[in-house]
Amino acid sequence: MVAKIFIDGEAGTTGLQIRERLAGRDDLVVLSIPADKRKDIDTRAALLNQADVAILCLPDDAARESVSLITNGTTRVIDASTAYRVDPDWAYGFAEMSREQSDTIARARFVSNPGCYPQGVIATVRPLIEAGILPADFPLTVNAISGYSGGGKQMIAEYEAAGPAASHFMPYGLTFGHKHVPEMTSYSRLAHAPLFVPSVGDYAQGMVDFVPLQLGGLAKVPTGAQIHSAIAGHFAGIKDSFVTVAPYEELAKTPELDPQIYNNTNQMKLHVFANDARAQVLLVAVYDNLGKGASGAAVQNLNLMLGVDPRTSL
Repeated sequence: MVAKIFIDGEAGTTGLQIRERLAGRDDLVVLSIPADKRKDIDTRAALLNQADVAILCLPDDAARESVSLITNGTTRVIDASTAYRVDPDWAYGFAEMSREQSDTIARARFVSNPGCYPQGVIATVRPLIEAGILPADFPLTVNAISGYSGGGKQMIAEYEAAGPAASHFMPYGLTFGHKHVPEMTSYSRLAHAPLFVPSVGDYAQGMVDFVPLQLGGLAKVPTGAQIHSAIAGHFAGIKDSFVTVAPYEELAKTPELDPQIYNNTNQMKLHVFANDARAQVLLVAVYDNLGKGASGAAVQNLNLMLGVDPRTSL
C-alpha cells in the first residue's frame, strides 16, 4: 500500500527539507497544495482528511487549526510546532528518548515532533536522572548555539541580507521563557525548569547544546567516567538509534564540537568532558537543527509510523 502524505506548511524551511528527504520514494506519495490555496481552509481540510499521515510545519495556532480540521478519525499527524509537545495525548517524537519510545511513536495516531534545542538536553540529562546520578531537582544550566535557520524565514532573510554585518554570536531568550523549556523540563525528568540561554551564530544550520554540571554539592559525587557510562549504556540499548556517544577521553579541545559537522544528516553525537578533582563535568550534544532537530526527526517518526526501516530517506 502506498501511503498518502500531506505536508501542511510545505513551503517553510522544515517542510521543504521534509519534502526533499521524501523525494523518490515509491512507498508513499506526497499530496501537494496549490500555492494560491495554502491558506484556504476548505482545500487544506480536504487534503488533511485524504492523507494517511499529515505533517504539520506551521505556527502553533495554525497547527491547532489543522488538527481541528481532521474529521475522519484515521489521519495520523506529526506536528512540528510546539502546540502539543507536552500534551499527554500526543507521543513525543524523540525516538531515542527511551527503549520504548520508538514503539510508542509507531503505534501513535498523534506525534509531536521535538524542538531542536531540547533533544540534546534530554539525551544527556535524562539517563543521569533515571540512573539516580543526578537528582531531579538539580539546578541545571543549558547554553546552546544554533544556525540562523532555526529562527525561520524571517531570521534567515535578516541574516542573509546583512551579509558581513550579521552578528556572529547573538544570545537571546534572556527572559528565560523560551518555548522549548517546557519539553526540556518534562522529558529530561527535571523537577523544575533549567536556566536556558540559546544563541544564534552566523551560519545557516547546525547546533551544539552545552550542559555544565557543578557536582561538588551532591552527597555522592559521580566521576566523569560514571556519567559517561550511564549515558553510553542508555543508548547502547536503543534500537535503530541515530544517537552515538563519543569515547570518554581527556581532551582540551576537539574538532568534533563544530556545530556544522552533522549538517544534512539525522545524526547526533554526545560527549562527556570532566575534571574529577574539581567535580566539574560538561555534557555536549552536536547535531543539525534542521536534521535531527526538525525534518530528519519528522522523517524518522514517519518511517516508524509507516512500519518501514527507520533509516529510510535518512
